[in-house]
Amino acid sequence: MYDDEYFMQHALREASYAFEAEEVPIGAIVVIDNKIIARGHNQVERLNDPTAHAEIIALTSAFNYIGAKYLPDACLYVTVEPCLMCCGAMYWSKIGRIVYGAADEKNGYKHITGEKWPFHPKTQLTGGVLEEEAVSLMRAFFKARRR
Repeated sequence: MYDDEYFMQHALREASYAFEAEEVPIGAIVVIDNKIIARGHNQVERLNDPTAHAEIIALTSAFNYIGAKYLPDACLYVTVEPCLMCCGAMYWSKIGRIVYGAADEKNGYKHITGEKWPFHPKTQLTGGVLEEEAVSLMRAFFKARRR
């Protein structure tokens, strides 16, 4: 049996792919029964699409993989706290659990909603998993952009 840190490492790998592509380095994976069924990383610039967030890409891939629009038995791992748009997608997917790494002080759902619960009522949430690694990747990305 794998733990949250194991799966967050996979999400961080996805984030590194975004970093290499000069996208904001956020990665996500979807897991069911200890198996990764979907992956995604930010592709906003590549696709010229502001909705091409890691979570949305991973969720869409998961829906296609299982052939259904609900994911009550799934866990989504994402390197940074979801934005409100991604929270809406997770709400409608009825995802069972969400695990994120770093908080997002500017665009995360807590900043926007004031800590109101934006997820499905049955969704469980865990934050701060491999937070330092996720923060480090984000800082390196934005530091390089400021030069």
